[in-house]
Amino acid sequence: MKRLIQSKNILTTFGALALLAAAGCGRDDVKVYQVESNDVVTASVPMAASGAMPSTMPNGLPVPDNSNLPPLKYTLPAGWKEKALTQMRVASFDASADGKQADVSVIPLGGSAGGDTANVNRWRGQVGLSPLAEVELQKLAEKVEIDGQPADLYDVSGTTPGSGDDERIIGVILHREETAWFFKMTGDAGLVEKNKAAFVSFLKSVTFGGLAAPSTMDLSQLPPSHPAIPGMSPESTVAPAAGAGDKPAWAVPAGWQAGPLAQFLAAKYIIAGAGDTKAEVNVSSLVGDGGGLAPNVNRWRGQLGLPPVTDVSATSLEVTGGKASVVDFSGTNGRTGKPARLVGIIVPAGNQTWFYKLMGDEDVVVAQKDAFTKFVQSAKYPDAH
Repeated sequence: MKRLIQSKNILTTFGALALLAAAGCGRDDVKVYQVESNDVVTASVPMAASGAMPSTMPNGLPVPDNSNLPPLKYTLPAGWKEKALTQMRVASFDASADGKQADVSVIPLGGSAGGDTANVNRWRGQVGLSPLAEVELQKLAEKVEIDGQPADLYDVSGTTPGSGDDERIIGVILHREETAWFFKMTGDAGLVEKNKAAFVSFLKSVTFGGLAAPSTMDLSQLPPSHPAIPGMSPESTVAPAAGAGDKPAWAVPAGWQAGPLAQFLAAKYIIAGAGDTKAEVNVSSLVGDGGGLAPNVNRWRGQLGLPPVTDVSATSLEVTGGKASVVDFSGTNGRTGKPARLVGIIVPAGNQTWFYKLMGDEDVVVAQKDAFTKFVQSAKYPDAH
């Protein structure tokens, strides 16, 4: 049965997670859920145990208007029941049987959301397991596919701290554009095992209509065990996606067509090449140093199926107010499975760091690299002092 979630004011948090926490009558049953503007939760947020995310946002934190975003679509497995959405989840379900329960959730976070290794080890800690090195976790990852894109599934079993009950977590991490999506099923170990096949089928049924993580989040509300998100301190908030008055002034090259914006993008352009080839330019920003060079370059490398590196080799580029770092590498586009090339430029400007990414078919990227470089160099930043 196809279900559809659309919230007029739904919060799918920055670096916020997408956590997933019945059968129909023989035909597709489409539901539309809306949260009216006067339903915004403003109560204080109690912190949950075991590193769980809070279900509401803190006092005074604005809820982004996602009414223009198409919904997340999926097929609901038999026996799963939809639960009321919280401001932290874009989908939430309950799978229960014989007095046992499992929670399924979907939560998106911006960027790398602290890194896969840190997040998986956080899950391991929730069931009493010790952390593992990145190379060991890579061996345990099961490959799955969500909306045609590769994702990693981690299956960890242990016991619930305090009660000693058998508990199991199946967590999936999908990196899609500038957002990390977390699909998670947690609960009684036996029940989770019985629902694993249904969970994987659910993942395969998911399609994205443009949902993105929200542009605003108070990081003090993340659980203490959550890994640090690059460029953010516990006291800071994520700046909303740059509005027209906050964007740099650019000289946009001829032939570049403005593309649809997600909430983490200040600008997007689509460049058509010969035949059906193309490349895209994404522009985004983070406060401070954005987490540093290596984490962001490794995030880009992951989009081309390349392993992370410890020592990043970058060239220097003269830009307004200083110097930028440039990286250039080729690999396989995780979304299309086709060979691709990526040129990334990281520009410090005032109290922000700007990220420019040109990615697509090799021939288009090669032909547009000079224009892309001049585009970045043309930027005038309103807050750079």
